[in-house]
Amino acid sequence: MLRTINFMGVRNVAFGVTLFLTALALFSCFHKGMNYGLDFTGGTLIELTYEHAADVTKVRGELAEAGYHEAIVQSFGATTDLLVRMPGEDPQLGHQVAEALQKLGGDNPVQIKRVEFVGPQVGEELRDQGGLGMLMALGGVLIYLAFRFQWKFAVGAIVSLVHDVVVTVGILSFFQVTFDLTVLAAVLAIIGYSLNDTIVVFDRVRENFRVLRKATLIENINVSTTQTLLRTMATSISTLLAISALLFFGGDNLFGFSIALFIGVLAGTYSSIYIANVVLIWLNLNSEDLIPPANTQKEVDDRP
Repeated sequence: MLRTINFMGVRNVAFGVTLFLTALALFSCFHKGMNYGLDFTGGTLIELTYEHAADVTKVRGELAEAGYHEAIVQSFGATTDLLVRMPGEDPQLGHQVAEALQKLGGDNPVQIKRVEFVGPQVGEELRDQGGLGMLMALGGVLIYLAFRFQWKFAVGAIVSLVHDVVVTVGILSFFQVTFDLTVLAAVLAIIGYSLNDTIVVFDRVRENFRVLRKATLIENINVSTTQTLLRTMATSISTLLAISALLFFGGDNLFGFSIALFIGVLAGTYSSIYIANVVLIWLNLNSEDLIPPANTQKEVDDRP
């Protein structure tokens, strides 16, 4: 039988670490800001097809030689296809870049398959809608947990989810990882993953209120977290292995998505133990909170 681990014995230390990481993440977000990609800032996307296999490093050098130092070059589909992303508000920029590559291409001719321009107004709308979608997801989680468990569980889960999002976005801001639609999708996925971990622990805490009638809340949380520890570790490690494969072998297209998920899974595993549970302690959860209200009905005495 697995020995009960005193997770809550270091909750004050964990709270200090949480405060430090959250403050650092918020400082980075407000001080350095996010490195928004073309999806949010606007710019030009150019799809190119070479006659022979394209060398991404060589193409980057050719663009830098032509004066386009901020160009992002990525493999796209076949080995002969490349995708070039350029910041800028000039709709003709794509054709100018393609002409420069055609002149510098040498023995590997290049053809333009597609040129798209995303205006800054469209980027701002995507950014606003993405933020609204994140808030709606958190609101939906709050309502679901309030009905599924109890409002104290809902508060603990929301605080945990907000921590995961803030820390993930803060680290991306600190290292200036490009924030585009794929990274936004990863942040929304983090909300679902972290919630799943938290729900498993909460469900066991609720069950143990019936089993461990004489145990305190802290003892209940320690037992419940220990009982779900193997399941949490198996889920987290297997998920991190899959994300690591994307991180190292997915290329530049999936780098931001992969690193955001990697950070989010680590933060979600930590917060489901040391944030969601600690909030339950602060709110003084007890067995009476889980008892459904009695259905009382006033009796009417028809006697004279």
